[in-house]
Amino acid sequence: MDVMGDKATLFGTGRFVQPSGEEASHGERDDMGEAAEELRLRLAAETGDVEAVSVLGAMLLRRGDLDGAEPHLRAATAAGDRAAANNLGVLLHQRGYAEEAAGWWRIAAVAGSAAAAHALGRHHRERGDEPAAEYWLRQSAEQGHALGAYALADLLEHRGDVGAEHWMRAAAECGHREAAYRLARALDRRAGHEEETAADNAVEEAEQWYRQAAARGHRRAALHLGAILEKRGDLKEAGRWYLTSAKDGEARAACALGFLLRDAGDTESAAVWWLRAAQEGDGNAANALGALHAERGETQTAERWYRAALDAGDDNGAYNLGLLCAEQGRTAQAEQWYRRAAYAGHREAANALAILLLQGGDTTGAEPWFSKAAEAGSVDAAFNLGILYAGRGTEQDAEMALRWYERAAAAGHTEAALQVGIARLREGDEQEAERHLRCAAGGGSAEAAYRLATLLDARRPPEPAHELGEVVHEKTECEEWYERAASQGHRRAQVRVGMLAAARGDVVEAARWYRAAAEAGSRNGAFNLGLLLAREGSEPEAAVWWTRAADAGHGRAALRLALVYARRGELAEGQKWADRAVALGPAEVAERAGRLRDALREELSA
Repeated sequence: MDVMGDKATLFGTGRFVQPSGEEASHGERDDMGEAAEELRLRLAAETGDVEAVSVLGAMLLRRGDLDGAEPHLRAATAAGDRAAANNLGVLLHQRGYAEEAAGWWRIAAVAGSAAAAHALGRHHRERGDEPAAEYWLRQSAEQGHALGAYALADLLEHRGDVGAEHWMRAAAECGHREAAYRLARALDRRAGHEEETAADNAVEEAEQWYRQAAARGHRRAALHLGAILEKRGDLKEAGRWYLTSAKDGEARAACALGFLLRDAGDTESAAVWWLRAAQEGDGNAANALGALHAERGETQTAERWYRAALDAGDDNGAYNLGLLCAEQGRTAQAEQWYRRAAYAGHREAANALAILLLQGGDTTGAEPWFSKAAEAGSVDAAFNLGILYAGRGTEQDAEMALRWYERAAAAGHTEAALQVGIARLREGDEQEAERHLRCAAGGGSAEAAYRLATLLDARRPPEPAHELGEVVHEKTECEEWYERAASQGHRRAQVRVGMLAAARGDVVEAARWYRAAAEAGSRNGAFNLGLLLAREGSEPEAAVWWTRAADAGHGRAALRLALVYARRGELAEGQKWADRAVALGPAEVAERAGRLRDALREELSA
């Protein structure tokens, strides 16, 4: 064949025409460069250059021109080019001639082609010949071929061979993004079963491999990297990786991004990402959309999204439908949805179902659902089961109640910790009682804070007498707990804080706490406020508070009122309150009130 001329001559023929007055675009320049390269290879191939023949065949193969590639690859293979033998195997495999392809791969692999060894190993694995597959994949991997190392790791992992991680790491180090992702997942799983230091190291290394895979466009790696960063508190960077993953089509990342945006206060943007994820079949996102519409009062739309979540296989959808129906008073439908979720293993649905049955008077039906939920790890169900047993009143049931309270308390349930603390106090185990009361008080229980304060108060030694100078009062721990309970609205604590303030001469502070307790319905608070006002010379106002206390059943307040009215000369009114004080007691008050009543009666009859 005659030589067609050099590149300059070809440009001159008009075979490569550039648009007049315009520069060639980047794609056009690439096409021209490839065409020029192809021409160069063809010219070299015509001179008998085996390498050019092989490269030309590979170029045509990549382009999909199998008919054009095959003669070139066969010619180069016949001349001993191992790359051509590998590519000829690829071409034949694409044509459907798997066995012939394997024959050429074997020739190339024996000649030292790592790519051919990888292809041959894959061929044997597809046919179930794992020993042969391992042999050839190992040949490829040991030559540093990333695909070979990954395929070998995958084979060994499938068998449960501990050597899988070594080859997965080798592939990842060669830049194989799926290997980097799978190595990170393995390290992540391992972290859940190791001690703290080792687990931290595993998570740190997993993060590095997630980063490598994510940087190479692996969307699930970007998702997991975002989750690690979110857990650490790096929300800005987490959001960036979630966004990258979501844009690549990962529905879970879109859902996670939605939650980040919601927590940042951007509900509208959150809804956009949840919608995108829900439309791609993410049940969690559908539930989030349902909850968003439910908060807005759009119950029909909320129900539609909850049903979509259920259709996507998310049992939370049924649970949320139950909650929605319960809020609307549709008890029968709520029970139906709770049952559906509970039978699917949803522990909070089982707890909610038990509560619904209990409210309907079906204690027998409620108990097994509380048990099922508690055994599955529901802290609320464990606490509710404790209440159920405690209400039965027998000693055996009380023991069972305490056992469930302890289980809930160990998981951080505040009210359960309070109940355990109270039980331990009754048993005289102050050390255990204090431990549980501290947990409950720290969790925000005002009753626990008050009981802890009384426990510490009982241990407090009397303050030493000061001979010289002014007494400097230092606030004790028990006072701090009283004040915490009082600030949370605990009436008895408010009265106690008032008494402590009065004892140190702070009348204004004492009056403030007594008034707070009295206005909340505390008869002791009303009585003490009356005493304070009377000492300050405001007996009429004091009488108002004593009346409130006496009406609530406070005997001493009734006696004080009897004395007030007696001093005013209103004997009949005084006798009435003295009678009330006798009835209310306690014994010493009843005795004094009885004497006063008799004296008033004599005065009235004189």
